[in-house]
Amino acid sequence: MRFMTNSPKFLLALAAVSASGSLFAQDAPPAPAQPRDITVTDTMPVPADLSGMPAGPVVEGFISARRGNKLQVTTAGGKTIVFVSDATSIKSSGGFLGASTKKLSQDQLLNGLPVTVKTVQWESGLVASQVTLKTKDLKTASMIRNGTDQRFDEQTAATEALRGRVADIDNYIVKGTTNVNFDTGKADLSPQAKADLCAAATQAQATNNSLLLVLGYTDSTGTEDVNQALSEKRAAKVVNFLQQKCGWKPYRMLTPTGMATADPAADNSTPEGKAQNRRVAVNVMVSKAVDGM
Repeated sequence: MRFMTNSPKFLLALAAVSASGSLFAQDAPPAPAQPRDITVTDTMPVPADLSGMPAGPVVEGFISARRGNKLQVTTAGGKTIVFVSDATSIKSSGGFLGASTKKLSQDQLLNGLPVTVKTVQWESGLVASQVTLKTKDLKTASMIRNGTDQRFDEQTAATEALRGRVADIDNYIVKGTTNVNFDTGKADLSPQAKADLCAAATQAQATNNSLLLVLGYTDSTGTEDVNQALSEKRAAKVVNFLQQKCGWKPYRMLTPTGMATADPAADNSTPEGKAQNRRVAVNVMVSKAVDGM
């Protein structure tokens, strides 16, 4: 295990919503009537027929909170409130569960899901006409949500404390990193990699409230799309092994991410460097308070 100096905060912000579900107020988009604040206590019927409504913006980001028929979508530019209607089409395609597009129900719009939302303009805000997500993202979000719900049932007080800590994710540091490596174009774990992963999980388990952040990488061989898919597959393989074989709880796992060729560990111009870059990094996140900082 080696120490790291920088934590990928842009990924932690995404992962934190799996343990935090508060919905913050935001001004509704401009409309003929005077705009008003949308609050967590608002409940209003949404039109079931969206035909004829003027098109609104396409909102790309991730679901950072949900209450009733309202979604809070966090984008690069801030937070946007979007209403979900009976007429909203919710679709998923690609990823680990298959390549075909399929329809989903509203209860599958989980915190942490990256989404693309097509909207129409309504007098009280934006209504989603279509929500699109990737099946692999749904699988990860479901895994986290189910693990968290189980923890709620088992030990509510401990879960509330965990939610509070993760909500303040900037107070976490990368305490250590374990890297496991892969053959070219492969996502299979070697016996040594399996042993290293369980050893890392055992060591992290000994620290109260530690979390794991799993990042997959590739070398420079292959196209951008191929490398992205391969890095995600490697990260998912490590997450599954940590949970299924090493006993790591899903609610202590931040959202895994494929980083493709970003942040190379070595020079991609040599075979030795490429071998080091074909890796998954398992980062142990520890609260600064626990670490004595």
